[in-house]
Amino acid sequence: MDQRLFAAAVAAMERAYAPYSKFQVGAAILAANGKIYSGCNIENAAYPVGHCAEAGAIAAMVLDGIQEIREIAVIGRGDLLTTPCGGCRQRIREFAGPETKIHVCGTEGLRRTFTRDELLPASFGPENLA
Repeated sequence: MDQRLFAAAVAAMERAYAPYSKFQVGAAILAANGKIYSGCNIENAAYPVGHCAEAGAIAAMVLDGIQEIREIAVIGRGDLLTTPCGGCRQRIREFAGPETKIHVCGTEGLRRTFTRDELLPASFGPENLA
């Protein structure tokens, strides 16, 4: 994993707005253009309208005109893996290839790497609509 990606995910996690759960999450994408885009979770008192870190990073990438994820790192604190939620797995699916690496990190560094297809097997994607 590119250390710039890990550093960007850590920095994003530190800026997360999580006053309710106290569970900060950061994400960073290495996109096809070589740039890194990051995002953090943003909670809201009306719980369903919060945003995930991965969604924020993807939105930043798309806003910059890029639609291909090369790698993504997701980080959270705690002993368990902070993997993307179901909705974010589908968001990643939209912009990542089957072998795209999803790095799951803790504050100490990389904990585990999955491919997109390991994290979301037999998924529904754009080709299903062709």
